[in-house]
Amino acid sequence: MKPSAGGVVAAVAEGSLAAEAGLEAGDAILEIDGRALRDAVDYQFLAAEAEITARFRKANGAEDLIVFEKHPDEDLGLAFERATWDGVTVCDNQCFFCFLKGLPKGLRKPLYLKDDDYRLSFLHGNFVTLTNLTEADWARLEEQRLSPLNVSVHATDAALRRRLLGNPRAPDVLAQLERLGALGLQAHTQIVLTPGVNDGEALERSLRDLTALHPTVQTVSVVPVGASPRLEERALERDGVALPPPERAFARRLIAVVRRHQRACEAAHGRSVVQCADEYYLAAGRPPPAARRYDGFPQYENGIGMTRALLEDWRRLRRRLRARPEPGLAGRRVALACGTLIAPVLERLAAELSAATGIEASVHPVPNALFGERVNVSGLLPGEGLTRALAGVDADLAALPRTSLDYFGERFLDGLTAEEATARMDMPAAFVSTLGEVVAALREGPVAPGPAAAPNGAFWSESGDALPEAGLER
Repeated sequence: MKPSAGGVVAAVAEGSLAAEAGLEAGDAILEIDGRALRDAVDYQFLAAEAEITARFRKANGAEDLIVFEKHPDEDLGLAFERATWDGVTVCDNQCFFCFLKGLPKGLRKPLYLKDDDYRLSFLHGNFVTLTNLTEADWARLEEQRLSPLNVSVHATDAALRRRLLGNPRAPDVLAQLERLGALGLQAHTQIVLTPGVNDGEALERSLRDLTALHPTVQTVSVVPVGASPRLEERALERDGVALPPPERAFARRLIAVVRRHQRACEAAHGRSVVQCADEYYLAAGRPPPAARRYDGFPQYENGIGMTRALLEDWRRLRRRLRARPEPGLAGRRVALACGTLIAPVLERLAAELSAATGIEASVHPVPNALFGERVNVSGLLPGEGLTRALAGVDADLAALPRTSLDYFGERFLDGLTAEEATARMDMPAAFVSTLGEVVAALREGPVAPGPAAAPNGAFWSESGDALPEAGLER
């Protein structure tokens, strides 16, 4: 890691302790109580005291020591430009299924940064492999109680996992998870499933091994490879591995395997623990599990439970509309743009919404011209494709997927901003995740999208257009 330059302040909350101390955007915090700050984790940890002395470098280069007296849980009111101030630990694995290897050229630079930094896992929900942890990292995990982490396991058999990671030096992940447990820390894990490689008995073993580590392992998700044509071609040519999309028969077999492990965990732990991606249920033509089986939806941003959350929102909204009809909605027209994967479900819900309210709802599935049609989720749709799909559509409101924007709600993967997308359409646009939000936007008018509810994706949003230059790998 390169030396920390401190945390550059992006904004100061009005009326906060930092504002009262005269701090401004462009200032940087360097130390708290004599300890240099490497990142926002250090800042949060060291600032949680009743009295702290912080050293700042002002935007004009002058340095200042400021003493804050406060409740230990009171925040100073600082927001930072970046989460890490000494660079980012990049991934030195060579996974043949890595989605970043299939990215097209011309996207924002931060999207190409293949991070494997446990701090970003703690702060922003990024999945990491734990293959690069040093003893100093383990000491920090223990001291600062960084939990839960999101861990990409893929396989618990050490030899198979090394093959999947393309890293012959990868440590035994089960031993690492046990070490986390001994420290009182927890993890959410994922298995990116490649048919013919880590499915079958390898998957059964992984699920047995990981669920045996509950409650250290809080959840185990099984997700499909998100392969663009470029990634499919590269994996086949370089590694001799095919990356087929989930097919109905395969998805149904997988769901049966997952359900069997869920039942065992429900009996042993009172929780499902094992979950699989929505894509498998949609490919299988099966409804997603009940909401209780998602254990509070901790892997929602990983595509686990989004469909169930959509259905549950509609169930509540329909019940409310039956009790308190809103006649003012009748005749209002809304165009719902979405990925092709969820379109059949959304078409059914849109018909039910129209029958319940008189709203004229039309669904517009958008093939992904940026990544290829196999990448069919709403969250990876580019702004250009969404605006093109709704060009010429006559409606009172365009409902675009909030998940297609970055964490801050500012821009799409292809760099188009939310404002630019709205300006290209002949109607107001709302960025939504549920039909309840669609109805609210029709009733009250759309509001500008704000930061997402979960921190996932914040790192790639906050990184601007400049990649760290050096000192990224240890």
